[in-house]
Amino acid sequence: AAPQGPPVYVDLAYLPGSWSARTVDEEFFRRIRALCYVVSGDDHLKEGVLRPLLDALLAGKHQWGIDIQVTLIPTFDSLVMHEWYQETHERQQELGITVLGSNSTVAMQDETFPACKVEF
Repeated sequence: AAPQGPPVYVDLAYLPGSWSARTVDEEFFRRIRALCYVVSGDDHLKEGVLRPLLDALLAGKHQWGIDIQVTLIPTFDSLVMHEWYQETHERQQELGITVLGSNSTVAMQDETFPACKVEF
């Protein structure tokens, strides 16, 4: 277990993907407080740990005790993400969590991909 200490405040936190995502729990979100969390990793490994990770965000943010708006930025489309969003939408609003979705597409050379713009 990590030693207790004050929380760390950052603008952006990139959440680990694949097997490392299992290390992201309620304690992670209690201690690493970001304005934006990026969730990436469109793979079958991430799908298995995505719901516990998202629930940990809600539980960890609940413990902050201060009103800071948080943006969650998924970089992939997922049925698990959609279900979590629908089932916990009211709780997200209570905690000041916004899930950023984007229908924007960026075209570069011979490639197009979904994108969103984040400003601080």
